[in-house]
Formats: sequence, structure tokens, C-alpha cells
Amino acid sequence: MWILIATAGEFPLDHKNHSKHNNHSQHETHAAHSMHESHDKHKDHAKHQGDHGMGHSSHHEMMIQDFTQRFFVSVILSIPVLILSPSVQELLGYTLSFPLAEPIQLILSTIIYVYGGIPFFKGFIDEMRKSLPGMMTLVTLAISTAYFYSASVILFIPGKPFFWELVTLIDVMLFGHWIEMKSVLGASKALENLVKLLPSEAHLVDKNGSTKDVPISELKPEDVILIRPGEKVPVDGQIIKGQTSVNESFLTGESLPVSKKEGEIVIAGSVNGDGSITVKVLKTGKDTYLSQVIEMVNEAQKARSKTQDLANRAAFILTLVAIVGGISTFVTWISLGESLNFALERMVTVIVIACPHALGLAVPLVVAISTSISANNGLLIRDRVAFERARMLNAVVFDKTGTLTKGEFGVTDIVILTDISEERLVQIAASLEVNSEHPIGKGIVKAATERNVKLFETDDFQALPGEGITAKIGNDVIYVVSPAFIAQKEMKFDHDKVSKLQQQGKTVVFVVMNGQVQGAIALADQIREESRVAIEELHKMGIKTYMLTGDNRKVASWVSEELGIDKFYAEVLPHEKSDVIKKIQAEGNIVAMAGDGVNDAPALVQADLGIAIGAGTDVAIESADVVLVRNDPRDIVSIVKLARKTYRKMQENLLWATGYNLIALPLAAGVLYTAGIVLSPAVGGLLMSLSTVIVAFNARRLGL
Repeated sequence: MWILIATAGEFPLDHKNHSKHNNHSQHETHAAHSMHESHDKHKDHAKHQGDHGMGHSSHHEMMIQDFTQRFFVSVILSIPVLILSPSVQELLGYTLSFPLAEPIQLILSTIIYVYGGIPFFKGFIDEMRKSLPGMMTLVTLAISTAYFYSASVILFIPGKPFFWELVTLIDVMLFGHWIEMKSVLGASKALENLVKLLPSEAHLVDKNGSTKDVPISELKPEDVILIRPGEKVPVDGQIIKGQTSVNESFLTGESLPVSKKEGEIVIAGSVNGDGSITVKVLKTGKDTYLSQVIEMVNEAQKARSKTQDLANRAAFILTLVAIVGGISTFVTWISLGESLNFALERMVTVIVIACPHALGLAVPLVVAISTSISANNGLLIRDRVAFERARMLNAVVFDKTGTLTKGEFGVTDIVILTDISEERLVQIAASLEVNSEHPIGKGIVKAATERNVKLFETDDFQALPGEGITAKIGNDVIYVVSPAFIAQKEMKFDHDKVSKLQQQGKTVVFVVMNGQVQGAIALADQIREESRVAIEELHKMGIKTYMLTGDNRKVASWVSEELGIDKFYAEVLPHEKSDVIKKIQAEGNIVAMAGDGVNDAPALVQADLGIAIGAGTDVAIESADVVLVRNDPRDIVSIVKLARKTYRKMQENLLWATGYNLIALPLAAGVLYTAGIVLSPAVGGLLMSLSTVIVAFNARRLGL
């Protein structure tokens, strides 16, 4: 993972431009964002010095405060309008009338119409500038029709004003937007929370060894800082003194602290454990890994969704339906002999209740929340469209080394050929190999360390070129040697137990004590335990698994058999990997490719979903659609599950937003008028706002 962390500052911020990404739409989501247009001015500032997302979030909070203020002022002014309304008096059975009652209602309603309606008027102007009438157009049309008709009744023409319907409609619309914006803000808080991980100051160490506190903005590469126990790491750096444990859960989702020693990398935003460390600064500000992650999440949240394009078209059509339906409703009731008041009320209710706000929010909220969830769990989405394809995957191709395996030589099997114990055999072998720099020796010593065995003192150590090593432990002469040495000395042992390991392509060494073969130790690139779980989960989800490797067929066969992989391709040259992906795709599969190396890049590009896993190289990361921070194949399962759940939430929201209108529109038009069921404009506004809140709430449930 540390290769990824050390090089992550080089992440390109532009999505790769291969053919499968050409279907990105360039249009803005007008229905969801028409009233938030002014946010865009603040986004450039948000990118400065790592404050990604902060400008957008703080501006959103200001808008919430503005809507809250307008809502409460409008509600307070609405109370006397309601008290003085003849309709309300008739409903509640009281009488309150005096000469200035109607002028007072007009004055208060005018204030509410102007002050409470300003956000909608601004949104209406934005929509007209883009020639995309939507939510704000409908609200403006509805409240303006109600206001100007009622004002005309008071000043010029005979009729019945409906000021109380007007003011309650504005109150309800302000309240609905206030609730909706709080939901949107909650979805975007993830970026702000990531930014808050950074401390404001650092302890700079000067040449004399003394420290002084400086703002992190003043730090530059090659500076040396001190990080005390419990403090947050301010920049990406390399430990030059001390050792500690570091909590990186904000990035990986892994709650267990990670041990760090001299020479290893710490990343900005992680939390130092119980040791003081001196760190050389590698990257600061916008170049840190955390800032790159924030930028990647920010870009993914703004990226287009194919489902959103469908929602946008539906919202635009619904806007036209609302306008045409409202006018048709008015004409119909007038032609049926109903009063102008009644016809206008039906028209206003139809226009309000058909507002496509829920439809416009159905997808963007889900996109924002799913991106935040993935980032908080170490799953970095670089391409939204490719991520959405993950729900349709039916084949996952894994690179072997470093993905399914650890990329480390380690002990896989121990064969006992006498009455010696496994622990004793490893203890003897490691006592000799501790003096060796060979990967085989390191693997055996690591196995002894994991077993917590104490090593013996050795004498007369000698390397046997091409054959192994020898030394004395007390009076015993020990050899740790290759099969060739055993064959040359014609030593006897049970061939059947060892030959199977050799057929699997594993490296086998023998431990000989005083001329007798005591046992054999088999080593190979170790399989990750997480790989077994990942393969099992993918199979449960109906997804086929493949392994692609340049390694020899024996090793590939062993790994494939151990993990239960459906099919493997071995001895594949780097330039041939993309051809294998094409072949699997040609069989009718939608394919994901998971790899971490330079030679995986062409295959990552060719796949329907390219996944760079763990300690990937820059080239692999640039070629991928999703970057998995951890070296954990189980995260591939998480990506597929999240993609499926995200799509399901999008469908649920779209179904609700459209289905609600199919039922509510006829009621608003008055089809059940003869049955005594009539919706007022305020009730229509309440239902419309409720629909928006339900969509927002359902999107938030994605994280449950």
C-alpha cells in the first residue's frame, strides 16, 4: 500500500480518455441545480490549498440559513393573513371583519410574495437563461398567478381572492426546500470531513534540533517536522527517526492501527499513535495524498450519470406537462361553468404538484452519497459511468502477483519426514537462514518469527553456491539445501510427499541434520486469505472468476485450484493481457480487470471496469476506473455491491418521483371533485415537498 501512498500525489485529475468514456454527457442537471447555480462560483476557491469542497459546503449552509430566515418570517406574516381570511373563518366557525382587513391581507401577502418568493424568482431567471424550464419556473408561475389574480380582485375586478392559499403555498415551498437542502448538505459533508482531518499547524524542527509551531501552509518539501503522540499528521512524509502506530481508518476504512518505522511513509490526515516520530516532508498542500483523494471524490460527485440523463429528460417533459396540464385544467373548468376562482385554484394546484424537483434530485443525491461512502471505505471512484457498469458484471479477471497473492516469498507447506515437530524444523532452518539475504531464507525466517520461536546460535556457517547453506548448532551439523544437493548425496526420503509440492511449482528446500533428512519446507508467493473470501463472494453473486498471470502454468494451476477460480491463463506476456480480456468479452461477458502493475495497464483500459488494487503503480492507477486503497480483493466485492445498491436506489427514487405525479396530477386537476375530494394549492405544495423529502431520505438510506 505504501507505494501507492508515496506516489499518489501524481494521480492525474483528468479522467482517462479511452473510448468507453465517450458517452459522458456535458449538460448540467438543470432540475436539481437550477436554484444552486451560484454555487459554481465558489468551487475554484474550494480547490485552493486542500480546501476542496469547503466553499461549496459553506455556501450551501448560507443558503440553508437564508431559506430558514425567509421561512420563519413568511410564517409569522402568514398568521394574520390566515386569521383574516373569510375561508379560514368559515372553516373554523368564527367571524372577524373590519374595513382594512382586505388591504392588510394584500400588504402582508405582497411582502410574503416578494420576500419569500425571491429564491424561486432567481431560479426561474436561471432556467430561462438556459432555456430549460423546470422546478423554479413552475413555482414562480403558480405563486405569481395566485398573487396577481388576488391583488386584482382587491383593487380592480370582482371575485374572491385566495391570499391564504398563496401564503401557505409559499411557506410550504420554502420549508420543503429547506429540508431538501439539509439532505443535500448531509450528502456533501464527506468532503468537508476529509478536509477537517488536517491540523492547522506543525512542529518544524530547525538545524539545531529545536522546534517551533508554524502553519502547515509554510511547510515545504525536505523540511523536518516532529509529530507527537496522538497528533494528526499534517503532510505526506517519511519517518527519519522513531517508530509508532498510525490510524489510517479515514482512508482505508481499516480500524486497526498500522505499525510504522524509519523509512516508511505517513500520510496527511492520519493520526499518530503512542510514539513520537520525526518526519521529512515529501508533499504539502494540494500535492498530498489526502488532497488528491478529496479532488477525486469531488470530481466523481460532479460526474454525469447515464441514469441522470434519463431523469433530466423526464423532468423536462414533466415541466411541459405541468404547464400544459395547468392551462388545460383551467380551460376545462371554465368551460364547465365553474367560477374563475375555482379554475385558477385547480390550475395553480396542478402546476405546483407537478414540480419535478423530486425527479431532479432522484439521481444526484444517490451519486453524491455513494461516492462519499466509497471514499470513506478506501474505494476511490474515478469514472462514474464505468462504476455504474459494475452492477452488470458477470466476470472478474484478477492479476495474480500482488493481487490474489502477497507478492512475497513465504512458507506454504512443511513436510515432516522423521519424528521432529514442525516448530522445531522451522526453528532449525531459520537459525541458519537468518544469516542469509536470499528470498528463500527471508521467507523461512519470517515463518519462524510468526511462530514466535527463539533461534539457536550457530557456528561454522558456510554458503554452498547453488545448493544451500550449512552450519553447526551445538554438536549437530545442519544443512538447508536444494533438491539437487539431496539427489547428489543420494539421501533417502519419502518422495511422494514432496513431489506433489514440486508439481505445484513451489520451491522446496530440505533440512538435513547429521546426515538424515528431517523434513522439507515449501515456499511460494503466498495467497492472501482475503482472496478466498473474495472469490467465494463473487461466485455467490453469480460472477465468474478468472486469473491472468505471466507466471508458469504449475504455479497458476496451484493458485487457481486453491482459490476455486473458474479459469486461469498462465505464461501470458504483458502485451497479451488485453487480448485475453477481449476474448472473455467476446464470450458475452461484462468484464472487470483487477491489477496493480505496469503490465496490467492495457488490460485495465480494455476491461469494462478497470480496478487498480492496493499498492498499484502510477500507470495502473491512471488506467483504472476505480482505485482500491487497500491490498484487499474483498473490496472488489464491495464495489460491485455498492454499484448494485446505488442503481437500485436510483430506480426506487425515479419510480417514486414519476409514480407520485401519475397519481397526484389527476387529483390536483379535480377528477374526484364530484366525490368531494379537492386539493388546495397549499396541500399540493405540501405533497410535492413531501415527495422531495422522501427521495432525499431514501438516498440517505444508501449508507445504512
